[in-house]
Amino acid sequence: MTSVGVLGIMLGGWSSNSNYPLLGALRSTAQLVSYEVAMGFAVIAAVLVAGDLSMVKIVLHQNNNVWGIFYQPVGFFIYLVAAMAETNRAPFDMPEAESELVAGFMTEYSGFRWSLYFLAEYANIFCGLLDRG
Repeated sequence: MTSVGVLGIMLGGWSSNSNYPLLGALRSTAQLVSYEVAMGFAVIAAVLVAGDLSMVKIVLHQNNNVWGIFYQPVGFFIYLVAAMAETNRAPFDMPEAESELVAGFMTEYSGFRWSLYFLAEYANIFCGLLDRG
């Protein structure tokens, strides 16, 4: 579900009809996709340990055996860092570059459109906490 946010960033950079927000959108998209790949590999490692894709069977496997975090501590750490990086908060807020003149894909947006982007970003953080909590 978190990969749907990449579409909003790409469409926002493209629809501003300028080259700099489009380049910022490509940079943000590449960063988010790389975090999602790391999260996917960490989840696949847990699925391989459990031996099944069913969430019920993964939980039953952890109930009968040791928790997955003890089998895959590096995978858990990678998933935790990638999940925090998905929120675009410091130190992972590189594509926005507040110190530069061009602030990523939101260069051409101000007022209500800018606030909708930040509302969506904070909703993503909140839903991510509920999902991972």
